[in-house]
Amino acid sequence: MNKPSWFDTLNDALDAEGLVESWPITSPPIAYGETRQWAWDNGTRWGRWVTVYRSETGRYERPVHYSRG
Repeated sequence: MNKPSWFDTLNDALDAEGLVESWPITSPPIAYGETRQWAWDNGTRWGRWVTVYRSETGRYERPVHYSRG
């Protein structure tokens, strides 16, 4: 089964990797053509680093995330 790489909403993209709660709620929207990165304190020792890209067409690429430790 192939996982989709592109999503119509940021919520769908984050949900695909179990990262909805990682989004900093006070962050401004991601602009077209922008890559956004943030550190997420998920309760582990070092937390996780999350990166998501929004294309020029407005779709969101599957987020990349990894341990910061």
